[in-house]
Amino acid sequence: MRFGLLGTGPWASRTHAVALSAHPRAELVGVWGRRPEAAQELAAEHRTTAHRDLDALLADCDAVAVALPPDVQAELAIRAAEAGCHLLLDKPVATTGDTAERLAAAAERAGVRSVVFFTLRFSPETARWIAEQRVTGGWSAGRADWYSPVFGGSQSPYAASPWRQEKGALWDIGPHALSVLLPALGEVEPSGVTAVRGPGDTVHLVLRHVNGASSTVTVTHSVPPAAAGVSAELRGSAGVVRMPEREAPAEAAFGRAIDALMAPERHDCDLDFGVRVTRLLEAADAQLPPL
Repeated sequence: MRFGLLGTGPWASRTHAVALSAHPRAELVGVWGRRPEAAQELAAEHRTTAHRDLDALLADCDAVAVALPPDVQAELAIRAAEAGCHLLLDKPVATTGDTAERLAAAAERAGVRSVVFFTLRFSPETARWIAEQRVTGGWSAGRADWYSPVFGGSQSPYAASPWRQEKGALWDIGPHALSVLLPALGEVEPSGVTAVRGPGDTVHLVLRHVNGASSTVTVTHSVPPAAAGVSAELRGSAGVVRMPEREAPAEAAFGRAIDALMAPERHDCDLDFGVRVTRLLEAADAQLPPL
């Protein structure tokens, strides 16, 4: 499958480009970015072509992998779908439910496949754990906590990201937390989201699920490195289970996402799931004071 890469930032260069170049059934045929000089540098590193004309790149591709801010991603992904390209997208797919639904509708009209890269859903250890809990069932409560030091002094390359600074952890790592809880606990009721802001960009969520279960989420980029950590657990008739640590590097997980896009069957982490996650984040965000 011939891929075009849209984006040139740290996530694109460290994860997407590396995985696409290494994948035995993918060919990275070109790179496009909002900064042509960065596209040229990344393309040269991976022995492919930098494109200034996005439409020319889309015409050469079977699929696009997108590593751009969500609102930029959504509009360009619609353009890619209309050009007949399958979509390997980043989370969140957009920052409004209406935009996410426009994107999903464009993909449906064009008949192109979609996969959204919720990292933990494509990491072997955590993906296996999530699949096991879906089979076990009977879960009545859950929690997911993402304590990240991106803005807390970790020297992260993502700290300078304007959209992360504007939207905070809710939109950046909130999708990861939801991608773990929703498969086991089911969909959230339309009015089943309560959100409270904590220190910095910290957000606490309480979720009421359609099947009667409840869950909590805490996400933040504002803790110091010593306080960082990721954890999730479920409680129910089978007892208490805790999510294992992710061991595979992000580029290995992205390789599995490439596999999923190439597979004939529809993946659970498609645009429909991306739309549902966006709607939940939007409902939470509407309850919060601005950062």
